[in-house]
Parts: sequence; C-alpha cells; structure tokens
Amino acid sequence: MTQPAAQTRGDDPRRALTLPDAIGVGVAAMVGAGLFVAFGPATAAAGKLLPLALGVAALVAVANAHASARLATRYPEAGGAYAYGRERLGVPWGHLAGWAFIVGTTASCSAMALTIGVHVWPENAKAIAIVVVLAVLGLNLYRVQRSARAARLIALAVLVLVLVFVAVMLLAPPATTDEPVRRLPDAGGWHGVLQGAGFLFFAFVGYDRVTTVAAEVRRPGRTIPWAIGLALALVLGLYALVAAVLTDSLGEGWVAARDAPLADAAAVSTWPWLGPVLRIAAVILVGGALLTLFLGVSRTVLALARDEHLPPYLATIDPRHGVPRHAEILIAGMIIIAVLVGSLAGLIGLAAFSLLVYCGVADLSALTLPGSVLGRLVSLLGLLGCLVVALLLPWPIVATGIVVLAMGAFIGWARHTTRE
Repeated sequence: MTQPAAQTRGDDPRRALTLPDAIGVGVAAMVGAGLFVAFGPATAAAGKLLPLALGVAALVAVANAHASARLATRYPEAGGAYAYGRERLGVPWGHLAGWAFIVGTTASCSAMALTIGVHVWPENAKAIAIVVVLAVLGLNLYRVQRSARAARLIALAVLVLVLVFVAVMLLAPPATTDEPVRRLPDAGGWHGVLQGAGFLFFAFVGYDRVTTVAAEVRRPGRTIPWAIGLALALVLGLYALVAAVLTDSLGEGWVAARDAPLADAAAVSTWPWLGPVLRIAAVILVGGALLTLFLGVSRTVLALARDEHLPPYLATIDPRHGVPRHAEILIAGMIIIAVLVGSLAGLIGLAAFSLLVYCGVADLSALTLPGSVLGRLVSLLGLLGCLVVALLLPWPIVATGIVVLAMGAFIGWARHTTRE
C-alpha cells in the first residue's frame, strides 16, 4: 500500500524534532557518568596511549552508529538492537540483544549510582548509591520524569563547565599534585589500548539514543545519520580535550588512581572552588541520566515479558500510575546487588562488555541489509571491533559477562522453542 505523501517525505506533523534537536538528544545521552569516571580505569589500562584507546572506542562507536542509522531508517518505529535482531536475524538474536541491553544498562545504572556516591561522599559511596537507587525507584513508580528539554539544558550547562575546567587546566595547570599516584608497569601496548577502549566505550554509550526517537524526527533517513555523526564528533572532541589536560597536567598514574578524576583535578587546580562545582554538576547530570536509563531498562524488561521471553508477571502494569511496578522493583534490586558486590571500574567494564555485545547484534543485523559493499564493510568492521574490544577487557569482567549473557540467552531460547 502506498504511504501518504507526508509520511513518505518525513513531513508528518508528529515528527517535530529537527537536526539540532536530534544532535542535542545524542550529546545529552553521551555526556554522563563516563565523562566523570571512565578515564580512571581506561588510563590504568592504556597509560600514555590513552588518546589511541579513545580513538579506537570512537571508531567502534562510529561503525555501530552507521549500522544503527541504516537500521533505524528502515525500521523508524522500532528502536534498538532488540527489534533489529528480531526482524533481521530471528527471535533468539533479538532476545540476546534485549538481555544484553538489560544487563549492560543495569550495570550502567549501578555505575552511575556509584558515580554519584564517589562525588557526594567517597568514603561511603556504596551507601549513598543505594539511597540514590531507592530514590530513583520511588520517582519512577510515581512517574516523575525529567523532560527532554531539561536534559539538554543540563547537558549544555555541564559542557560549558567542563570547557571552563579544560581552559583552567591548560592556562594554569596545578604546580603540585596530591597522592596517591598509581604505578602503571604493565599499562600500554596494543592489549592495553584495546582494554582501555573497552572502558572508554562506556563513555560513548548513548549515541544510539537518537534512533529511539526516530519516529519523532523530521526526514529520519537524512536527519538521523547526520545527528549521530555530529553528536559523536562533538563528544569525541570534548573527551579528547579532557583526556589531554588530565594526563598532561597531572600524569597518567595520578588519573589512574582516582574514581573522580575531573573533580579531583579541579580541586588541586588554581581554581579549587571548581572541584565542588564539578561534583555538584556530576550529581545533577548523572542523576538525571540514571532516572532516564532506569526507565529505559524497565521498559525493555516489560517488552521482553510481553513477548514471553521473561516471566509474564513482569509485564503487569500498575493500574493507578501506569508503570510496570514488578519490573521496576526487580531492576532496582539487581542494581543494588551490583552496587554491593561490584567496584566502580568492574561495573563500568561489565556495562561496556554487555553493551558491546548488544551493539554487535546491531552490526550483524545491518550486514543483512541490502546496500553498498562499503556499508557492509563498515558493519563488519564494527562487529569485529565490538567482539575484540569486549573480549580483551579484564578476564573477570569477560567471564562474568559471558556467564550472565549465556544464562539469559539460554532461558530465552528455551522459552522460544517450547512455545513453537
């Protein structure tokens, strides 16, 4: 059936988001916890080759963004590799992507909660993180959400603040630094670069958020690829500046020893008041991102439960507030357990591993699309990049990720085959 002309051109009045709006969505999604904490474990792995690790992470993200943009323009009403894998590769692949998203996003939420903890009260970061998770659960159960416009305004304010930090560190770097400084005898080399890229991939997570609003974007076939590319370029430039001023001013060992390198660096700069300001900014930005991400993962659990990949009771909607109460409580419990048993670096790594698998399913799905040889080559390189970077993360993270994802994939496969 021929579509109405307005829909064919992408001029549907419901499609209100322009290119700047879509870029704002992508930048706001990426500038989060990773900016404030990912440079520590990444520097511990890559050492002086941190800029190269950042470039590798960006290339993997760009390749996956290319695949996601191609898939989103073909399936503008469906967002994410869960739908792409189901449509292009089959239901089990869709379930694997969905489960990887749940695991990766739950680990991301745990890392974000701990990020708030280390910026509020480092000595009691886990206790603060649990309080934050319970607060976010309460807000979500009562459908209290931040608006997209507020998210973009907060992200813009933080960007300006981070640029001020960069300027201070460049123009008047600290004369002395405080202890501790971590020794990096094994950092660097190709293995360290790829491992550092895995941690830094966590800092780029969110670029595909643009594809989830594809149904609201004007001319999605043209706007989405440009929005993703420009958002990635802006964020990469910001991260490159931050990495350069941190390592040049304070040294790789100093950065590697800290959970909150930006705030700690600002505190020893010539403008020490900037340290507390950055801590407040991190709490506001990461708290808002956590609120949104928590909502997203609970809705993914809801979708998987409705498709009978997960127990049906998780699809129950609270009649009063219209939220999947059981799914929200389950996710909150999983986040709290992860906070209690995991470290900040470990949770960042697990999030990166799971989300690299998720992105790999998107790359594999894009390989099945008709198109140019170049487009397929980019998707293939993205798939290989996701696999290599994921598998070269520290082995405890890889082992945990494989076990958790295998368990979820097996359960999904078993439920799918028993229904056929």
